[in-house]
Amino acid sequence: MELLWGLKMLNLAIRFLLEVCGIVAFAYWGFITGVNVPVRLLLGVGVPVLVMSVWGFFISPAAPLPLQGWVHLGAELIIFGLATAALFRSERYLWAGILAGTFIVNRLLMQWWGQ
Repeated sequence: MELLWGLKMLNLAIRFLLEVCGIVAFAYWGFITGVNVPVRLLLGVGVPVLVMSVWGFFISPAAPLPLQGWVHLGAELIIFGLATAALFRSERYLWAGILAGTFIVNRLLMQWWGQ
């Protein structure tokens, strides 16, 4: 039973790292996409802040306006899908695949374990 508890805690830690990696993916995309320094700063800082705000208000476990059920899952899929697309668009194909694959496995385990 302790092994299962440890695996569940590891899965939650991986989830946190996935969220951080998603934010980094948006920032990386923003900093290399902009045509000049002000636009790069706007995209590289603004997009991650926007995504973190949406996540904090609607998706996080402590969200003040939490989404429920399929809507919650859909919002997660959109955000992680966009983070994956940002990496793919930045020509970081391997990292995009790793992010997407890890998210899918993590989300399936979270559903299975009721996390």
